[in-house]
Amino acid sequence: MSSVSNYYSSLLKFYLESKSQIQAKKLHCLIIKTLKSPETFLFNNLINAYSKFNNLSYAHHVFDQIPQPNLFSWNTLLSAYSKSGRLSEMEKIFKRMPIRDGVSWNSVISGYANDGLYHDSVEAYKLMLEDGVSPNRITFSTVLILSSGQSWIRLCRQVHGQIMKFGFGSYVLVGSLLIDMYSKARVVDDAKRVFDEMDARNLVVYNTMITGLFRCGMVEESKRLFGDMRERDSISWTIMITGFKQNGFDKEAIDVFREMRLEEVPIDQFTFGSVLTACGSLLALEQGKQIHAYIIRTDYKDNIFVGSALVDMYAKCRSIRMAETVFKGMALKNIVSWTAMLVGYGQNGFSEEAVRSFCEMQRNGIEPDDFTLGSVISSCANLASLEEGAQFHCRALVSSLTSFSTVSNAIVTLYGKCGCIEDSHKMFDEMQVKDQVSWTALVSGYSQFGKAKESIDLFEGMLAEGLKPDGVTFIGVISACSRAGLVEKGHQYFNSMVEDHQIIPTDDHYACMIDLLSRAGRIKEAEDFIKQMPCQPDAIGWATLLSSCRVHGNMEIGKWAAESLLELDPHNPASYILLSSIYAAKGRWDDVSRLRRGMRIKGVKKEPGYSWIKYKNKVHIFSADDRSSIYSNQIYAELERLNCKMIEEGYVPDMNSILHDVDESQKIEMLSHHSEKLAIAFGLLFIPERLPIRVVKNLRVCVDCHNATKFISKVVGREILVRDAVRFHLFRNGTCSCGDFW
Repeated sequence: MSSVSNYYSSLLKFYLESKSQIQAKKLHCLIIKTLKSPETFLFNNLINAYSKFNNLSYAHHVFDQIPQPNLFSWNTLLSAYSKSGRLSEMEKIFKRMPIRDGVSWNSVISGYANDGLYHDSVEAYKLMLEDGVSPNRITFSTVLILSSGQSWIRLCRQVHGQIMKFGFGSYVLVGSLLIDMYSKARVVDDAKRVFDEMDARNLVVYNTMITGLFRCGMVEESKRLFGDMRERDSISWTIMITGFKQNGFDKEAIDVFREMRLEEVPIDQFTFGSVLTACGSLLALEQGKQIHAYIIRTDYKDNIFVGSALVDMYAKCRSIRMAETVFKGMALKNIVSWTAMLVGYGQNGFSEEAVRSFCEMQRNGIEPDDFTLGSVISSCANLASLEEGAQFHCRALVSSLTSFSTVSNAIVTLYGKCGCIEDSHKMFDEMQVKDQVSWTALVSGYSQFGKAKESIDLFEGMLAEGLKPDGVTFIGVISACSRAGLVEKGHQYFNSMVEDHQIIPTDDHYACMIDLLSRAGRIKEAEDFIKQMPCQPDAIGWATLLSSCRVHGNMEIGKWAAESLLELDPHNPASYILLSSIYAAKGRWDDVSRLRRGMRIKGVKKEPGYSWIKYKNKVHIFSADDRSSIYSNQIYAELERLNCKMIEEGYVPDMNSILHDVDESQKIEMLSHHSEKLAIAFGLLFIPERLPIRVVKNLRVCVDCHNATKFISKVVGREILVRDAVRFHLFRNGTCSCGDFW
């Protein structure tokens, strides 16, 4: 190399390291002008410089000026196009190359892989072997990572064989990748064989093997291997904590964290994140607080990742105010932090706060991802807030987030819970990929409407698609059968759940079966079913049976259900109220008075009935005989007008809906002012005629209000949708979607 060329080479290297593109270009022109025949290595350095500046047009221009480019020149240019993802130019250069080596093929293989063209990458690897070029560690690393990510087990084994053939089996990096590849494919025996056959193992290999065992659910083997390690780093400990957590061994994860602290091993943000997640899963608030106190004494007290994990932990432990305190104290917040707080609100029943939090997040300039948007739409569904939910649906369409199942599933659920079952089904039909959650959401949506045929058809369609239903799906389809009186069909699905799908029934499943039998008037069968259950029903199960005893007038079993409910939950007002209803229907007012005295003595209070309706972004809430609204005079006048028209159509008040021993005129007045009737009257006054009236009630609709709303829908010619504590009632032209079976 001449002294001039050496000078230019050193100067070019300086410009390259100082990232001075303009000076490099000037030097390029100077080289061309002053040197009649610049040496190839100078051109190669220029190509390198421009490639690192991602100025491929200049790099290619320099390459074209080389009289006789060598293999290094070709590979440098090829690598530049490969790394930049310009694959068509990469392919053209590769085809023009007079000779190719392993570096050339590696550029092509990694170029395809980085662009997601995995099949093309594998084909390039096969052609490389056919071309007689020996792969190296880089080749095998790329193909192993690719095969592992795609779970191509057959290719994995072929590559493994070639690794052994070319003598790379002893390399620690390659061995570690093989272990990772087999464990991701859940072929743990092969992973263990690779581990056992390795001559040398370092911490990376041990950590990879332990991770693989945990991934395959082999917890005991992971513990044994961890115990065999002569030395461990913080990654080893974190792997153990995370592995226990992911396999449901949350207590063990916390125990390992304690041991890690005793060993004085450095703890990082990932360790804190995993152990806090374990605390959240266990609802271990005290342990979580202790870890929080320790975090405050470390450098991670202001770490955004740790702060988000703390918010999530407190929210899962139902300590939402502590979650708020941590969240507000975070100096920096990202999408993960906001999502943790928003989801925490939703999980703890603070759906309105979740929606407000989302809006505040946007005001802070943070764009939602699919999980955040799906969470806030779910909160709107819980609130039955159709208007806001529809706005978020539009937001999802504009940002193209409806392609994510988290968002589209939430939208299906939203419309189902808001009574727009047709819109729910439309969204379902538009989804490109439907998973178990998608089908379950629509099955449950139709179930709430009492549309048993549609729920059953969807459930059978889900099975035909090869999707496995979970416990929530079965709750939806059994509930649909219950609301339609399809006792045998519901029994069939319950048995199938246990025998065909090996799903262990929960309290909710048993409550569905009690409801299925007792709602159909088969009270004695419901009693027999309870006595055969492996455990006693929960409060919902007993209340369900008691409610049906009230409807069907079965005092004997009703008393048994009430006593069982009182024993389980002495302060549950349902046992007193429902049993009072049974006594009142039989005219046993002394017993009604006795029960009411018992409630007063024990301090048990009946949950007041509320109905609410939304108008101009404001929720108007009503209780029975409520006169707090500024529109009360108009509302009560409208009710009087409606009552006259209803009586003309044949409406007769249902006196059995009143549990007080008063005269008939008082009963009629009490019935006239139930909360849902006030809300409906408000809707008739203010909701435009082209829109349906949507009312939400926190308790079940009583018989009289149900009958009255049918007459109202007929005399005013309006569609009225009432969502009570159990289901939807769509009143239209004097009929209800429930078919009077609720």
